Amino acid sequence: MKKILFLAVAFSFSLVIHAQRSSITLEKGWRFMKGEQANASDPLFDDSKWETVVVPHDWAITGPFDRNNDLQDVAIVQDMEKKASLKTGRTGGLPYMGVGWYRTTFKTLPHKKVELLFDGAMSEAKIYVNGKEVGEWPYGYNSFHFDVTPYVNQDGKTNLLAVRLENKIHSSRWYPGAGLYRNVHLIMTDSIRVPVWGTYVTTPHVSADFASVSLKTQLDNAESANIRMVTTILDADGRVVTSKDNTRGMDKNKPFEQHFIVEKPHLWSPETPYLYTAKSKIYAGGKLVDQYDTRFGIRSVEFIADRGFFLNGRQRKFQGVCNHHDLGPLGAAVNREALRHQLTLLKDMGCDAIRTSHNMPAPELVELCDEMGFMMVIEPFDEWDTAKCENGYHRFFKTWAEKDMVNMLHQYRNSASVVMWSIGNEVPTQCNAEGYRVAGYLQDICHREDPTRLVTCGMDQVSCVLENGFASILDIPGLNYRTQRYHEAYQKLPQNMILGSETASTVSSRGTYKFPVRLQGQVLHPDHQSSGYDTEYCSWSNVPDVDFSLAEDYPWTLGQFVWTGFDYLGEPSPYSVDSWPSHSSLFGIIDLASIPKDRYYLYRSHWNKQSHTLHIVPHWTWPGREGKATPVFVYTDYPEAELFANGKSYGRQHKWSREEVQSSTDSLALLRRYRLIWTDAIYEPGELKVVAYDAHGNKSSEETIHTAGKPHHLELVANRTNLKADGKDLVYITVRLVDVNNNLCTGDDRMISMKVNGAGYYKAAANGDATCLVPFNRSSMPTFKGQLSAIVQSSGNSGTITFEASAKGVKTGKLSIQVN
Repeated sequence: MKKILFLAVAFSFSLVIHAQRSSITLEKGWRFMKGEQANASDPLFDDSKWETVVVPHDWAITGPFDRNNDLQDVAIVQDMEKKASLKTGRTGGLPYMGVGWYRTTFKTLPHKKVELLFDGAMSEAKIYVNGKEVGEWPYGYNSFHFDVTPYVNQDGKTNLLAVRLENKIHSSRWYPGAGLYRNVHLIMTDSIRVPVWGTYVTTPHVSADFASVSLKTQLDNAESANIRMVTTILDADGRVVTSKDNTRGMDKNKPFEQHFIVEKPHLWSPETPYLYTAKSKIYAGGKLVDQYDTRFGIRSVEFIADRGFFLNGRQRKFQGVCNHHDLGPLGAAVNREALRHQLTLLKDMGCDAIRTSHNMPAPELVELCDEMGFMMVIEPFDEWDTAKCENGYHRFFKTWAEKDMVNMLHQYRNSASVVMWSIGNEVPTQCNAEGYRVAGYLQDICHREDPTRLVTCGMDQVSCVLENGFASILDIPGLNYRTQRYHEAYQKLPQNMILGSETASTVSSRGTYKFPVRLQGQVLHPDHQSSGYDTEYCSWSNVPDVDFSLAEDYPWTLGQFVWTGFDYLGEPSPYSVDSWPSHSSLFGIIDLASIPKDRYYLYRSHWNKQSHTLHIVPHWTWPGREGKATPVFVYTDYPEAELFANGKSYGRQHKWSREEVQSSTDSLALLRRYRLIWTDAIYEPGELKVVAYDAHGNKSSEETIHTAGKPHHLELVANRTNLKADGKDLVYITVRLVDVNNNLCTGDDRMISMKVNGAGYYKAAANGDATCLVPFNRSSMPTFKGQLSAIVQSSGNSGTITFEASAKGVKTGKLSIQVN
């Protein structure tokens, strides 16, 4: 034990220790160099001139942005394009392509089995220990591990770990990140051990009275030993719930199986994300040889034809979002607190589910979804055996698909949050005559490794999949968009249910509004922005109200996963065809700076049943529009409201019924079912107020906005006031350009300079403008529509962080954050 603790101090590792098992995260002390490096795997290679980095690390996120980075001359079939065209910014305009090398050192204890576990490495990883190649793993999104015992020094000497990564051009449809962007772990155990992801928990019976729990534990190197396993199940407070002490001769072909009863179980759900832990001790010949913890939840999941989705016996609809893996200005480098920040915003919106589009997630995301209460659909692939991208995953599918699937399934099948597997997204194979065989092959792998969960696939070519058998063989048919064909698919398919596996793709820019206000698809504006009235969408997609009505009106719809929760780097639709400097998406409900758009409040008004929503669209500062009709939308869960402009009433509006919508010729009729709309409001500077009424006609709430005056000062709003002194924790600080009365000045964007002193450092900033080319790591950036977001990271020492933002002509903003 003392030796392990010494290693932890000497090499600045993060670690988890049992007497027989240690798991050490290799974070600091890495060296990095971009470009091919001859003999870089050799322990004697001189890397003293390489950059020193901390892993997770994304080598491309600091830029610079460049139009010529990964230009792709392609026709995007899933976007219904027929001819190839030049796509600028499709992968974010960042230099993710090329080769990169990482090197670090580590020590091991004698007579231990040694495993290296990579949570993800982008991409085509080749792993070397002490100059010898240990193995490779092409897919950058998957977790993988190697037994490196034969390669390490057994005499206590330092070992050299080298990793070569390569990202080819035209290998992605969005920004994939680059490098060791997820964590690397060193695991040391005795010879008889539980392997990586070696347990499998199921709950064959779940009720309010009791639940049965089955724990299967795989053991390595135990063929000739008599094995005793003692497992204790603890509740969320660490109290013993039940335990079993079992002994048996070990059959190397079968796992060790134990069965438990949990009386009066706490059932896991998004509202009550309760977790248990099974703590297992493994004895061989009377000697303790390993200890292994398995966290799990108890819940039941059912999908019933014509009736929909049931969690713990209660019907519900997925109120989900799709998210790509990048963290905006932080890039692909995973950070638990950045993920927590994203999930906290989504939770307040009423979101209860995440689809990991279109790849395996970081383990930290799944852990947080377990803890915070988000159901998950985990999805591994955007390509199968037929290409979308010239250098995409199709190159590896035949050899690697099953290996990638098995790793994913074993890694996450104990997670309570995971309620369904997806085997792909809009794969071209769906229209192949034999495509259903490939789908069946992947679905069978899921059923073999995890019989407890059903399988879906995101399909966009509805005519193909209804005719060729592709959709009919899936457990759960998932449609991406194509809302006009839901009824047809429901009636033709034997499953008699439809999942909105990807929905909406409404496009909007925070604080930006276009006139006249009208529903329109694939509209392009000179400023490369889209309207915050939430009425614009792409050629294949729709506004949120369509998906709301499908979920509300038909029990056989299972709910939806909106594209997307957050804006992401790359895919700047509708500005994708030679439209530089557009380089990030406009699909997000929340922008790249983690600032909610107006659309956030539309979803919140429909999804959040715990808190009221009352939000006015647009802002009320419109120099030059005096006397002109300026439509006002109100997003609220209240059924009725009255609008006042400078005290003048524009009357009450109520949310329309389904019947009112169907009988109306109003072009905005469907929107009136979920939004309160005044098209006749006349803009005059001053005050805009909305008064909301409940179902009984009682005045319940009001919201007021004002015309902004001249910029006066910078207002700082932090999402937290205390950080952990762990060198990883983050605070998001929104910088707002406001007038003397704190009204946001949306029409005066100016350069903001930021400084950090004390127990933290400046990490990155973003302003949410999909055309802004200022590198994220610069400490100066212009606001977009009066706002930007800065990210500050703790340094690892206790103390106080002082953050300061300044701009010409306005008062400086300052705030302090405590670090403990």
